[in-house]
Amino acid sequence: MTRRKPALFDPSLLAAAALDALRKLDPRVQWRNPVMFVVYIGSILTTALWAQALAGHGEAPAWFIFNVALWLWFTVLFANLAEALAEGRSKAQAAALRGMKQSVQAKKLANPADRTTVAQVRADELRRGDVVLIEAGDYVPADGEVIAGAASVDESAITGESAPVIRESGGDFSAVTGGTRVLSDWIIVRVTVNPGETFLDRMIAMVESARRQKTPNEIALTILLVALTLVFLLATATLLPYSLYSVAVAKSGTPITITALIALLVCLIPTTIGALLSAIGVAGMSRMLQANVIATSGRAVEAAGDVDVLLLDKTGTITLGNRQAAAFIPAAGVTEEELADASQLASLADETPEGRSIVVLAKQRFQLRERDLAALNAIFVPFSAHTRMSGVNVGARQIRKGAADAIEKQIAAFGQGFPRAVLATVQEVARRGSTPLIVSDGARALGIIELKDIVKGGIRERFGELRRMGIRTIMITGDNPLTAAAIAAEAGVDSFLAEATPEAKLKLIREHQGQGRLVAMTGDGTNDAPALAQADVAVAMNTGTQAAKEAGNMVDLDSNPTKLIEVVETGKQMLMTRGALTTFSIANDIAKYFAIIPAAFVTTYPQLNALNVMHLASPYSAILSAVIFNALIIVFLIPLALKGVRYRALGAASLLRRNLLVYGLGGILVPFAGIKLVDLGLVVTHLV
Repeated sequence: MTRRKPALFDPSLLAAAALDALRKLDPRVQWRNPVMFVVYIGSILTTALWAQALAGHGEAPAWFIFNVALWLWFTVLFANLAEALAEGRSKAQAAALRGMKQSVQAKKLANPADRTTVAQVRADELRRGDVVLIEAGDYVPADGEVIAGAASVDESAITGESAPVIRESGGDFSAVTGGTRVLSDWIIVRVTVNPGETFLDRMIAMVESARRQKTPNEIALTILLVALTLVFLLATATLLPYSLYSVAVAKSGTPITITALIALLVCLIPTTIGALLSAIGVAGMSRMLQANVIATSGRAVEAAGDVDVLLLDKTGTITLGNRQAAAFIPAAGVTEEELADASQLASLADETPEGRSIVVLAKQRFQLRERDLAALNAIFVPFSAHTRMSGVNVGARQIRKGAADAIEKQIAAFGQGFPRAVLATVQEVARRGSTPLIVSDGARALGIIELKDIVKGGIRERFGELRRMGIRTIMITGDNPLTAAAIAAEAGVDSFLAEATPEAKLKLIREHQGQGRLVAMTGDGTNDAPALAQADVAVAMNTGTQAAKEAGNMVDLDSNPTKLIEVVETGKQMLMTRGALTTFSIANDIAKYFAIIPAAFVTTYPQLNALNVMHLASPYSAILSAVIFNALIIVFLIPLALKGVRYRALGAASLLRRNLLVYGLGGILVPFAGIKLVDLGLVVTHLV
């Protein structure tokens, strides 16, 4: 089952949005949008003037005032509809997620080692720490961690991806999410959450929070729109006394009507962007969810569009991850088979992909098969972050594999020096972008295992796009500087941080933020949590630790670290949409000058009729055409506000030129054609 993306004008969404648009006529709701509140007040005033005209005291024909009032109300309703549609799409996504919360039975185990004795309980009865058995065909009852077994899991209901994934114990992919389904084999899972704390619950809560606070950029734009509205309001208010004075002096003509002034004000203030501004912000969060990324706030989406610096993990993001053993490079006096034999012994208990690849390579090269570990009396030494080594003790032999500096200390502890030739080979392996692992047997360095990590195809081109957008990319890796430099050069990143620690990541982010830059990063481990909390845009992996998820302001349901690039593109798309519609809204005022001003003042200043370049049928038709176009253009732009303008990897200067050409010039030309067409329609239908 895949999560269905709501159609742009889904009939069920449209019906609910229409009702919601009527509910939003509440003055307490309208007040939140100052630009549309002016239109709202204008609608009330023209409605009152229409009632006055019906009583025989109208300043203009009742039919004319009624039509102006009607289309002003439509303008308000269309603005409400845009916001309601954006919110409705988010609500539909939340409803689809809520539908996944079905009551399933869980097979609770009293003893994780005994799969035969199970107790059937409801999923909502499970608590943190409980252990459950999940077999083929079963739904995962709650979020948890696989502690035994391996299984193919269908996560399409969560991620939207149809391909199943493998979830197994002891690796990077051990986390499972409630609501997903096991397709084959079995897994034993330890529940990591209590009821109401599942990731699905948090997803629903975050999706339903679409009515978010305005972001700083949106607040700044709102201030600009309010300022423009106040300027036009003051300018329009002064026109009435000028008109009255001119009529009194000339002793001819009639003064401008209040209805015409309200129509002029509504058409000149930035109603288009004012009507769509809120919808653009809500739709930005919705588009993030369509990309399988949950943003906890609109602020995070906006910040993604303004990012200057991207911090990306090397493994799994820039490279394919899962480094593989590629070669055994023996030291002087050691055969390659001897090195392979010791390397395999040291890796038999190593469940990491690298450890498994070492065992496989030794089998392929020298037919080294299963060992009788009991006969060897082997004692395995697990990897430790403190020693940075792992290995095995076989009798008196102490076989270790690890980083060069760690093995050098190990050999020094035996009172021996580290071979210079081996150090030279380590540097050579690192320079070509591989990772060298040193293998030692007591005080003797046996040689090097070369681990290769492959840079993902197309990643260099994507970094090139980001560079053209003015975004600096920095690779974060725990590798040594030589290895990091080789991978960075091949991938095309701007810089790198090698041998990265949590403190080093945090320091790097603060340095860039201190220079006034916005920083984005991705992470999945507890050690990433401090840096994620500091970053302006922090994308935590769904398969990551709870600490990482809580520190981030976005969660990637696909657990794909390269999604950070898509997050930035989505954020920039939202800002581009806002900029494009703002440009269009301000530009389309020009045509309205030529429509309404000549019509409104033709009886006071007959010379202004020269400005009627569109040759509109009559003053009444000109004013009404401008008001109708002003309302209808909002409807035509709703799809653009919800879907966003097409993303293009352009710099700020290029983007500004393109906006001015496409949306600026379009904003000038489209209203001339639109108002004229409406005027012709009014004449043909004899409405004027």
